[in-house]
Amino acid sequence: MADTTHNAPRTPRKSDGVLVIGLGRFGSAIAATLDRLGQDVLAVERSPDLVAQWAGRMALVEADATNPEALEQLGAREFPVAVVGVGSYLEASVLITGNLVDIGVPQIWAKAISAEHARILQRIGAHHVVLPEADAGSRVAHLVSGKLLDYIEVEDGFTVVKMRPPKETQGFTIAQSKIRERYGVTVIGVKSPGVDFVYADPDTRISANDLLIVSGHAELLERFAARP
Repeated sequence: MADTTHNAPRTPRKSDGVLVIGLGRFGSAIAATLDRLGQDVLAVERSPDLVAQWAGRMALVEADATNPEALEQLGAREFPVAVVGVGSYLEASVLITGNLVDIGVPQIWAKAISAEHARILQRIGAHHVVLPEADAGSRVAHLVSGKLLDYIEVEDGFTVVKMRPPKETQGFTIAQSKIRERYGVTVIGVKSPGVDFVYADPDTRISANDLLIVSGHAELLERFAARP
């Protein structure tokens, strides 16, 4: 059952809002960011201490989302997107996700703390499962092991990176460098100091101080970034 409701200045519209369950570090970061971006958010948290911490900063309900009746009272089925930020307590995570699946929430994002946890959430119907620590660890490993300044794996190995240009590309256009032909990666854009970002074309010239945004398979990108 829902116990206490703390409404932020903007009342969320369920029809296009996001339901965020759990205000730990992961859930609170999502809820606060979405709220800051102007997205309608309703947060649900069972801990009175966390409810008190976040009260007045966003639309917030104190409730136990492992109880299907509490979700029904909140109108959870009317939200197109729900995020289950509860990860440390596997039983609660599974129960909450299962409840959201049962009431037919169209898009469910759930946090997992292990590969086994992720598989369980996927099997019971979560549409997107996130392993924040594993994803962050993989990303940081790529950053500390090479010349990459940022690293985003999109799907199935397809990745977008920010990097400094190898010496062999400096002073040449993309067409002259034949980056695509030689390395199998694509320069999406170039950011020069003091100049706006530009989308790259064959005539875009690369200088030593530029930042490149490059896409391709992770292994090919790492090989390209390893060039002196």
